[in-house]
Amino acid sequence: MSGEHARGGAVGRLAVALAAVGALTAGIGVWATVAEGDDRCASDARLVAPCGAWWGAYIPYDDDSSLVRPVRAFEEKIGRRLDLVYTYHDMSGNELDGTLLTPDEQVLGRDRLLMLAWESTVWKEPHHAGYTETQLGWKNLASGQYDTEILDPQIRRIKAYGKRVFLSFDQEADARIKEGAGTPAEYVAAYRHLHDRFRKLGADNVVWVWTVSGYLGSATAMKQLYPGDDYVDWIGMDQYNYYLCHGTTKWLDFDKSQRPSYDWLRKNVSADKPVMLSEFSTAPDPKRPERQRDWYTAIPKVAPTLPEAKAYVHWNRAVPGPGCDLTVDSGPGLDGYRIAGQDPYFTQPLPRR
Repeated sequence: MSGEHARGGAVGRLAVALAAVGALTAGIGVWATVAEGDDRCASDARLVAPCGAWWGAYIPYDDDSSLVRPVRAFEEKIGRRLDLVYTYHDMSGNELDGTLLTPDEQVLGRDRLLMLAWESTVWKEPHHAGYTETQLGWKNLASGQYDTEILDPQIRRIKAYGKRVFLSFDQEADARIKEGAGTPAEYVAAYRHLHDRFRKLGADNVVWVWTVSGYLGSATAMKQLYPGDDYVDWIGMDQYNYYLCHGTTKWLDFDKSQRPSYDWLRKNVSADKPVMLSEFSTAPDPKRPERQRDWYTAIPKVAPTLPEAKAYVHWNRAVPGPGCDLTVDSGPGLDGYRIAGQDPYFTQPLPRR
């Protein structure tokens, strides 16, 4: 989870503002042109874009619980509209975090794809601000205990939305075992139960993303957590270059941070499913700030060599701990991310529904 200073007073500030608007307009113009272009690049029923990959991000809510404002402000900074907006929900059923497809999500979903991560927990702070929660338990979910009160109302909301959405159930499931969610077998049962519940209620506009951390120290658990090809449309992985964050000291460029997990998942879980980099980011190097920029600008060169990676979703939120600002809101990180996102590989035609 530093702007440039204009010269010349008011005239300089106006020029910078017009340039920013122009960059955003240009990015959206590229998107609109591609969206109306060659049908060969149209996405399939699983929302796979054959000519490239989606460019997305997780953006946290602002202090007034608006998602629309921070997403649009981020898009202005990067000079383009996001293809995909990634959001998280708990199973509280409350209006703030437990309602899937909030009004803000529906507004953003008019001209973007939505990726909904649904957690079998109840968060203790609004928008999971402190990362504390109560586990409902995979065994309990699989038993049907929460069908009537929690699952069915949200499934019906997604069905009523009509447009296709990505859905991830308990992303990074391998990390949740030690948090008390349950065993791998219980996760598989809960995942399949949720999937079957959507099918029973006729909510067929969901594209299922099975998401694990991709951390190869959890290789055995990740294999055990896979619910089977019939229940999965995409495989998601969350890999970072943490560098000084979390006590690490080794700098991994974009390729080295992503390829090992990508290769392992395709070899050991499924070679047939598209892959989503459902969270990725790099921490900065305070002694060499240009490294962060270069990390992002390398993405368009690496992407075609990861041909089944069909969505790139940036985690644009700082996480607890020193050196853990994973955002690209300013400075070299923003410069590099903006450059990467303008590459034609990430300007694919969005589906109409």
